[in-house]
Amino acid sequence: MSQARPAPILPPFTEATARAKVQAAEDAWNTRDPERVALAYSEDSVWRNRDRFLTGRAEIRDFLREKWNRELDYRLRKELWSYTGNRISVRFEYEWHDTAGQWYRSHGNEQWEFARDGLMSRREASINDVPIEESERRLRQL
Repeated sequence: MSQARPAPILPPFTEATARAKVQAAEDAWNTRDPERVALAYSEDSVWRNRDRFLTGRAEIRDFLREKWNRELDYRLRKELWSYTGNRISVRFEYEWHDTAGQWYRSHGNEQWEFARDGLMSRREASINDVPIEESERRLRQL
């Protein structure tokens, strides 16, 4: 028996639906499953992630696969910053370590734009990484 998928969260957003969209994104990204996460983006979605520019769900999926092969034990928290119409702004932080065992806390802001079907058509992300000691971690388990 297959589980029914929840109804998509569609724009225009209210505070409640914007918060639900942010939580759904946090939950999906914390799976570290590129296939699942990529389904939230339109086939022609446009991204800027740091200094990388991506177009399309396939590029996004490949990027996420690379990201989680490099950023190990990734844990993320997102927070709604603002919303209007079909746009949401989010602040976030995540923690991860590299293959040498160095831990980082990455801080950033995202601006999201959604199509009528609720899929993200544009994502702009600015991110800064701060080296931390493992003992400084705040996001051990979500």
